[in-house]
Amino acid sequence: MRIISKMLVCGLWRLISAALAGIFFFNGFCFSQRAPSYSFMHQATSAPALSYFDYIIIGGGTAGCPLAATLSQNATVLLLERGGSPYGNPNITNLGAFGRSLSDLSPSSPSQRFISEDGVINARARVLGGGSCLNAGFYTRAEHRFVNDAGWDGRIVNESYRWVEKKVAFEPPMKQWQSAVRDGLLEVGVHPNNGFTYDHLPGTKVGGTIFDGDDHRHTAADLLQYANPGGLTVLLHASVHKILFKVKGKKRPIAHGVVFRDASGKRHRAYLKKGSKNEIILSAGALGSPQMLMLSGVGPSDHLKAHNITVVLDQPLVGQGMSDNPMNAIFIPSPNPVEVSLIQVVGITYFGSYIEAASGENFAGGADYGMFSPKIGQLSTVPPKQRTPEALAKAIEAMEALEPAVFRGGFILEKVMGPTSRGHLELRTKNPNDNPSVTFNYFKEPEDLQRCVNGLKIIENVIESKAFSQFRYDYLSLPVLLNMTANAPINLLPKHANLSTSLEQYCKDTVMTIWHYHGGCQVGRVVDRDYRVLGVEALRVIDGSTFKHSPGTNPQATVMMLGRYMGLRILRERFQG
Repeated sequence: MRIISKMLVCGLWRLISAALAGIFFFNGFCFSQRAPSYSFMHQATSAPALSYFDYIIIGGGTAGCPLAATLSQNATVLLLERGGSPYGNPNITNLGAFGRSLSDLSPSSPSQRFISEDGVINARARVLGGGSCLNAGFYTRAEHRFVNDAGWDGRIVNESYRWVEKKVAFEPPMKQWQSAVRDGLLEVGVHPNNGFTYDHLPGTKVGGTIFDGDDHRHTAADLLQYANPGGLTVLLHASVHKILFKVKGKKRPIAHGVVFRDASGKRHRAYLKKGSKNEIILSAGALGSPQMLMLSGVGPSDHLKAHNITVVLDQPLVGQGMSDNPMNAIFIPSPNPVEVSLIQVVGITYFGSYIEAASGENFAGGADYGMFSPKIGQLSTVPPKQRTPEALAKAIEAMEALEPAVFRGGFILEKVMGPTSRGHLELRTKNPNDNPSVTFNYFKEPEDLQRCVNGLKIIENVIESKAFSQFRYDYLSLPVLLNMTANAPINLLPKHANLSTSLEQYCKDTVMTIWHYHGGCQVGRVVDRDYRVLGVEALRVIDGSTFKHSPGTNPQATVMMLGRYMGLRILRERFQG
């Protein structure tokens, strides 16, 4: 085996951060999924100044799309999405372009970056289809306990999952890297081997993916193929500014309309038709839904008054209980070629840590070095304020001198289940397009930290396993791999020296997101078990903001299922009383 050079090690130290930021950023061929013939999808600029519907859904994301498709079968539905269409965008469609949308900081990007008060770089979706347009594609159902605790009907849950899976879920191809990780997990005792399954089962399994056999992404927007075109109107680039309430002479505030603006800034109003069963439904995500409640006057009264927002309902629990599953990874440069792969295999441990992996032949993303790019890289080694033409030219020259092996390898990562640590969300401004302030308090609870440490120990054992031996350099010891990753600027937290001697400190210093944040409108605190907002009428929240824990190893399957499930429940209530 060729001995890795000093230059390669130094290059990895400087460049590993970019791949971690993505988390995995590849260079692929150009393909963009053709838009379905959605006759009901329009730019918001074409909308009338005033309109009326049975249901108004705020947010065309992972929950909003299946919810709208279901409700449209027997009612008139307006779906308002602040972003654009995912169709025709190869950065969304191609597995090989994963990460480009996340590194795109333009106002038209389908991804809107935010940095939590913890100092962790994160992103929220701004596109029809929501986070399913940006994520690593892993598809897996919730654990049975999650379903039981939610009080859901198991039969309808399974039917709803299958409804989703017919359009967006596939079995991934298992190639060398992913197979080595799977076999390594089994070798180190993450038993049993559950094979390929969508179900959440302790042990090692191959899960589903929303990328098809041609490496093309399918998103929640594809679930709109189920819609009744005559019952649905989808408006793109429709930024909702507030929910309108009737309060005068009412025992409780009644939601009855919304105000939104189109891409040109023109103001529109949409109201509910007359009828006691008609509702406004928030599906704007774990940041957007609590933010919209506050902007509309439902939230902690002192906080709302500080922003000069008229208080409709003093609800101090809006924005509370925010959580983000901490993720920590180790980058392993490979002496042998590796396939391009996102999350396919997961080790579901009994101690509450999920082990996953991804790989790429070229983490630089092509000729411009992708997310490594000194010009636009998410975590470039050249800070934005120092990106002068001279500095950029010098950085690119240094990168061109690096060996190709610098950009070849993969990650094995662990995600803490739950988590038990909680934070909160607050408004920064009254502009719905601005990010709110959010604190997740990663590893505040010792239980989360211990799960991270235990997960990293499993990763270390997998790296040293016989099954994984062809994808590691014997020259690179585990302490070297840990310190290489830890020295990359993967977040804004202060760094400590020689983190390989303390896995606890490694967890804290290298914490990242895997975009599974949730909370802010939790069941039993902000909404009831039917997702109706407590204290007001005709308003529900249906999305991941209602979760106390993240379901399964990846929440997207359950969020899509929830949209379908609640759509069926709402229609049943509408016609059966």
